[in-house]
Amino acid sequence: MATFFFISFCKIFLLFSLVSFLKPFSVSSVEFQVGDGTGWAVPNSETGQSYNQWASENRFQISDTVHFKYQNDSVMEVTGEEYERCVSPRPSFFSNTGDTVFVLDRPGYFYFISGITSHCLDGEKMIIKVLEPEKERSSSSSSSSSLSPSQASSQSYSSGPSSVTNTADVSGAKKKGYGNVPPNYAVYDSIVFILVDLLLGLFAR
Repeated sequence: MATFFFISFCKIFLLFSLVSFLKPFSVSSVEFQVGDGTGWAVPNSETGQSYNQWASENRFQISDTVHFKYQNDSVMEVTGEEYERCVSPRPSFFSNTGDTVFVLDRPGYFYFISGITSHCLDGEKMIIKVLEPEKERSSSSSSSSSLSPSQASSQSYSSGPSSVTNTADVSGAKKKGYGNVPPNYAVYDSIVFILVDLLLGLFAR
């Protein structure tokens, strides 16, 4: 009897250990509907609300997604300079499916414009800022606090959206346009299923 309880305790301890081990690997993300109910289109002059205003009202984290819904239009991710000019001969991302999900896979600024120049000039464009992970933000705060006020001000200004140089790697085509498919966590799910199967096997003995 003592041996049975000892084995049961070991199995329960193993289960909790595995859950604790997997917890740091769990990833949560949010899908944002661009423009909420209006979708991705030329802004209505009557409402006066721009996409940058919509973006400023949300907090974007790494692995979040932005969902573009549109008709007879397109969406491109471009550099800051191309964003200002509303023209991009070689965008780092392009989609015209009418139902596009874009993965925000790094911290920093993302520049989006309509592939139709006249639409972009009429306000169909958007800048999204993705926040740095908590640890990196804490580290940045510590380092900036050691700078003089003039240095900190200069550093903050150079990192803003007015900078026309996009530091993203635009040659790798890392970002994809999906339908209603969320980010893929198949590897994590596979590990969980394998561990659960092993645990069930242990409890069945």
